[in-house]
Formats: sequence, structure tokens, C-alpha cells
Amino acid sequence: MSSDKLAIVERDVYGCREAFASVLSDPAINFEREAVFALQVLSRNDYTIKVATNNRQSVVDSITNVASIGISLNPARKQAYLVPREGKICLDISYMGLMDLAMATGSIRWAKAELVYETDQFALNGFDRPPTHTFAPFSKERGDIVGVYVVVKTADGDYLTEAMSIDEVFAIRDRSSAWKAYIKDPAKTCPWVTDEGEMVKKTCVKRAYKYWPKTDRLERAIHYLNTDGGQGIDLSGQPPAVDPALADAWITKAKSAVTEEELTAIWTQGVAALRAAKDMPGYERLKAAVTAQGEILKREPLEGQCA
Repeated sequence: MSSDKLAIVERDVYGCREAFASVLSDPAINFEREAVFALQVLSRNDYTIKVATNNRQSVVDSITNVASIGISLNPARKQAYLVPREGKICLDISYMGLMDLAMATGSIRWAKAELVYETDQFALNGFDRPPTHTFAPFSKERGDIVGVYVVVKTADGDYLTEAMSIDEVFAIRDRSSAWKAYIKDPAKTCPWVTDEGEMVKKTCVKRAYKYWPKTDRLERAIHYLNTDGGQGIDLSGQPPAVDPALADAWITKAKSAVTEEELTAIWTQGVAALRAAKDMPGYERLKAAVTAQGEILKREPLEGQCA
């Protein structure tokens, strides 16, 4: 490894100090520590050094994004990494990093992402309840991955679950820039090949977060992954317009529910329809209507007994 190239990379990293400080979103992120972590990765092999010296601006951009997003390169935390991709150094944020960001910014209380295999037992449990997932943890015969889910608990105490089949995940993978580059040239490294399980979980987290309470840092992280991160689909355009009549119809059904079982079924079906339409405001409206109707149904038996 050339000492001259290593010196160049080191100057570029430490030259980011002022830019790092100017966009820092989390005071707990320390420049000196992150610089050391970055240099440990960038000096790991000749190829990474070559990419870093051939595209020096990408090194600056990646280090600055660490500060802007507010995530750490500390390998012990497994939140984010610097990786050579498409001729540049990219900041790669793991699914754990995305969930840590959501928790750190108060978007959610806790989160869990899990793969589901052929022999596992998995069931969604309806309104405001976490899913059930049982399996033999030490079995070597769980079969192929058939799906993935992310369950979170919001600051309000609600459970939100997003589940995807592996076919849905692979359909998104097939449209990603990283996968397309790999198919064109299998000699290239691709996270979908080297870290498939993590990429499957990350895909589900990236879809699930749309229904979590929003924070600027989480939005920046997702946007970065979908654009400059070089592994996702560019979602920077305007979202498609939604028809409020869809949410109105499900809200009307919720208000007319006469049993908690009927209300649960309406919630499950309505959420699926609104998610497919990418109608987050409609989802929030339906959630409020279902919660209000649920309280009414809980009171009605008591009121009838008093009559």
C-alpha cells in the first residue's frame, strides 16, 4: 500500500473537520473518533485506498454525511460503514442503524426486524398487537427465507408491523442500482450477495418507516440510501397523489363496526389498502377512527348493564 496515497486519504478525512462541525446533528457524534474509524476502514486494502484517492470528494461527502445524519462508524455498534461502490466511497447505513436513528430521535420506543424461514410459524395479530413468530433458534433446517417483518412500538404505545414476502423484497432488489450493476458485471461486489439477510431486513425497514412518526435525521438517512448511497431506488420525486375517498370509505366502515372482531378486521384490511396507496395521512385518520370506535365498543356493554 502506497504511503503517499494513505497520507492523501488521511488529509482528506481530517480536512473535513469544519464541514463536519457545521452540519453535526447529534452532539454525541465526535469527529476525532469518527475520523479514526473512517481511516481504519479506508486503509484496509489497496482497492479501497485506490477508490478513495481517485474520488476524493466522495470521502469528504461520506464523512460529512456521518455528521448530518448523526450516525456512527464505530464497528462495535454496527450502525454504518464506509464502502467502495461504483467508483466512490459511500456511507452504508445498516438496518440496525436505521432503527437506532428512529429510537434516538424519539420516533419510536423500540424496534425489531426478523427474517422468517420456511419452517417458522408466523402470524399477524391485527390491530395494535405485535405479530407472533415462533421457531427453533438453533435448528440448521429452517429452510429458505420466505419473508421478513419489522415491528415497532411508537411513543404513543402503538404497535406497527410491516411484513413483506421474499418475492416482494426481491422485486425491489431487482430495481436497485447495486443489483443491476452486479447482474451486468458479477465480478463487482454487491451487498445483496455478500449481506443478503441484512439487505432483506433493510428493505423492510425502509418501507416500514413511512408509517412511523417522522424525524429529519431518519428522513435524511433513507433519502441518502436511496440516492447517493448507490444501493436503492431514487425516491426523491414527488409522491403520487392520493385519493382521500379511500380513507373516508374505511373510516365509515370503522364507525359502523358493532363488535371488536369486526373492527379489527376493518383495521387490518383498511391499513393494507392505505399502505398500498401510500396514503400516510389516511392511515393516521383511520387509526384515530378505529381507536375512537374501539373505546365506544368497550363502554357499550357496561352502559347496557346499567340501563
